[in-house]
Amino acid sequence: MFQKSWCVSFCYRFRTASAMHPLQCVLQAQRLSAPLTSMCWVLLRTCRAHSVSSTSCPSPEERRSEGVQKDFSSRLATGPTFQHFLRSASVPQEKPSSSEVEDPPPYLSANELLGRQRKVYLETYGCQMNVNDTEIAWSILQKSGYLRTSNLQEADVILLVTCSIREKAEQAIWNRLHQLKVLKTKRPRSRVPLRIGILGCMAERLKGEILNREKMVDLLAGPDAYRDLPRLLAVVESGQQAANVLLSLDETYADIMPVQTSPSATSAFVSIMRGCDNMCSYCIVPFTRGRERSRPVASILDEVRKLSDQGLKEVTLLGQNVNSFRDNSEVHFSNAGSASLSRGFTTNYKPKQGGLRFSHLLDQVSRIDPEMRIRFTSPHPKDFPDEVLQLIRERHNICKQIHLPAQSGSNRVLDAMRRGYSIEAYVALVHHIRESIPGVSLSSDFIAGFCGETEDDHLQTVSLLREVQYNTGFLFAYSMRQKTRAYHRLKDDVPKEVKLRRLEELIAVFREEASKANQTSVGCTQLVLVEGFSKRSTTDLCGRNDANLKVIFPDAEVEDITNPGLKVRAQPGDYVLVKITSASSQTLKGHIVCKTTMKDSSTSYLT
Repeated sequence: MFQKSWCVSFCYRFRTASAMHPLQCVLQAQRLSAPLTSMCWVLLRTCRAHSVSSTSCPSPEERRSEGVQKDFSSRLATGPTFQHFLRSASVPQEKPSSSEVEDPPPYLSANELLGRQRKVYLETYGCQMNVNDTEIAWSILQKSGYLRTSNLQEADVILLVTCSIREKAEQAIWNRLHQLKVLKTKRPRSRVPLRIGILGCMAERLKGEILNREKMVDLLAGPDAYRDLPRLLAVVESGQQAANVLLSLDETYADIMPVQTSPSATSAFVSIMRGCDNMCSYCIVPFTRGRERSRPVASILDEVRKLSDQGLKEVTLLGQNVNSFRDNSEVHFSNAGSASLSRGFTTNYKPKQGGLRFSHLLDQVSRIDPEMRIRFTSPHPKDFPDEVLQLIRERHNICKQIHLPAQSGSNRVLDAMRRGYSIEAYVALVHHIRESIPGVSLSSDFIAGFCGETEDDHLQTVSLLREVQYNTGFLFAYSMRQKTRAYHRLKDDVPKEVKLRRLEELIAVFREEASKANQTSVGCTQLVLVEGFSKRSTTDLCGRNDANLKVIFPDAEVEDITNPGLKVRAQPGDYVLVKITSASSQTLKGHIVCKTTMKDSSTSYLT
């Protein structure tokens, strides 16, 4: 029964898409078993007869006429090829002009794909990539006629952009869904039904489990399916649940300009690549965001220029492994050699040949606007060749701050994590970076209680924290994720209470060492990009320095050195010089000296 219904569905989809010959249809079904293929042959012969009879005269003599045969042949020739039905196939296609409108699916009208002024509430969880994904999703929905609202009560559609990196992140979504269930249940009948959707990594990882467990969830869209949101919402309006969690080999949303969610923002995230090929044993990212693929350099530069024109003063280049960027969008890019790795580092995949590398992109981005700061995250330590370090040292608008995820200080644990380096190679890289970029700020990630971690392994991580003395750290207890290599091959054998105790110890050591590292800034004058008022005081302003540390200082009138004699108050997006008077593990405090520019700040003011 299942086989027959599948074949009927198969025949319907391919025969109604165009007037295809039965042989072409069967070629689409090469993955079928022999019995299924035979069954499809029978059904397709029936489909063909029905198709011809329904599009020409019903008389058998007329069906056999030469005119009908020519008509069928012409329609067959112009119909879709095998490549049209391979979602991941890389078929060279001409980019449609802006005036062209994509045809709606056969079961939906163009009008049904429109938002018709329905209000969308977007809620973002997790990393910076999810912030950027939210902006991409909203850009797509805005073009379809939806409106954005920040008021949950007036929303017609609620979309949660989710994270799956740890169990705690997913639990936050389950809890939120329970809250939204009450909102949906109490929705007045006089209003359109409230629709709730799950976007991003959690939708990709759990798929049908979400729809089955929470019946009030109407749609799922994975990280590569945001273009499909208008169709999914249209299907939902018919009373059905809808989902698209297909991963792509080439989707980068390169042609979509993200819409900034905050009109007063001074900075923006620019996604330059998606997915990850590193396959660290603990990490779910390759399974929720797919394989690595990079945007064309030209599209990235165009987006950064537009952000500069809008007056933004800082961009952060984003990617799961941002510094393994490799643009192969043009044939002549393939002539480049393979990327060079940091000394002593290896990969879990074969060396990749050709493509414009991260150093080329970073160079081009930094030239767009000398008054725009450039950051990037999250890198892998293996992808820091000397040309990248040299570029960071030479360009005044590339922040002298590097994220260098270590994860553990134990060689045995690093090997189990499949990180591709020893702790000796990592420490050697730290020294090399500090020699290459004087005054550089370092941050890192650490996991407490990974599979098989012993007390000695833990103490080696504590030792690494003391030796390197990071300025910023992101530390978490290990959370096993299904589908990962660790889930299939390792045992999550460190008790929860031990994980939490080790995590607390790592956090305590990190804060102690970060306080020491940040104390070296006391007495120095630093360039700070103003973000707005401090959350704790309306009389203080808040901004970030080159090291991405938060800096708090009083809101006061100061001289604008670009207009001598003029007294001004700093505004969001302004660069100011701040003399640091105190420091903690996370925050610097000081007093404002003057308003300035990046160019003018490279003077004797900085000491």
